[in-house]
Amino acid sequence: MTSLRQKIEQALLELSEAERRIGEYVLGNSEAVPHMTTKELSKKAAVSEATIIRFCKSIGIGSYKSFKLALMKDLSLTDTSLTDFSVLNKKDSPYDLFHKVIHVNKSAIESCADSLDRKELTKAVDAIRDARKIVFFGVGGSSTAAVDAQYKFTKLGYHSITSLDFHHMLSVIPHLTEKDVFVAISTSGKTKDVLELTRFAQRKGATVIAITTLSKSPLYKEADVHLCTPNVEQDFRIGSLASRMTQLTVIDTLYLSIFHHVGEKVLQQYYDARGEMERLRR
Repeated sequence: MTSLRQKIEQALLELSEAERRIGEYVLGNSEAVPHMTTKELSKKAAVSEATIIRFCKSIGIGSYKSFKLALMKDLSLTDTSLTDFSVLNKKDSPYDLFHKVIHVNKSAIESCADSLDRKELTKAVDAIRDARKIVFFGVGGSSTAAVDAQYKFTKLGYHSITSLDFHHMLSVIPHLTEKDVFVAISTSGKTKDVLELTRFAQRKGATVIAITTLSKSPLYKEADVHLCTPNVEQDFRIGSLASRMTQLTVIDTLYLSIFHHVGEKVLQQYYDARGEMERLRR
């Protein structure tokens, strides 16, 4: 989605000379303009107040008041990261934070297109499609993606396993073979429990797929297949907000890719499950 300031930049060449002066002043003084009246802005840009109204309409905004609100929203979406403690220093309303969450998550998901390698994705899909058993594991915020993946692939008829309990997973790994897949999920790629289980799974012959960042972490080096997510968060995180969305995006991609291959085989089971749910709702 194009930001307001990007829209102004793109429109500059099509604006009248007076309107262009307003646009250039706004781009150079974005922080100050929301606090100006039309009279104050007209003096700064050396234009009439009527020209300011025409400028607003030229970029698709009906009034100067609406323009100032749109500019303030645009600034709020780009001057703060929700992934570190700087958010505590802002006086944002819940609705302001709602828009920031949308912006951060959208940007993180779009960044996946630059980090995920097509060949590695194909290798992951091939390994999972032919797997006898799929084990997912993540710690902390990454456990959300592991649980979601286990649920989705169970629906496809795969023997899928996950657990938040490291010791429980230690009892699962010995039963893996070269026909199985272990999916390790870690943003940092340095989580000790994830690395220990990854190495254990490799010793049993399982194919290891890592969902991690591009940082060439220990997990990246250990894995057979790398599904890389963008490094979208700071060292001090307040809830793995954006990284969780990138992990879930990768999981959804794997799920739909496998469904594309086996969908017809499991449609009846889908219908059976849906029918049972409808019966229980009555």
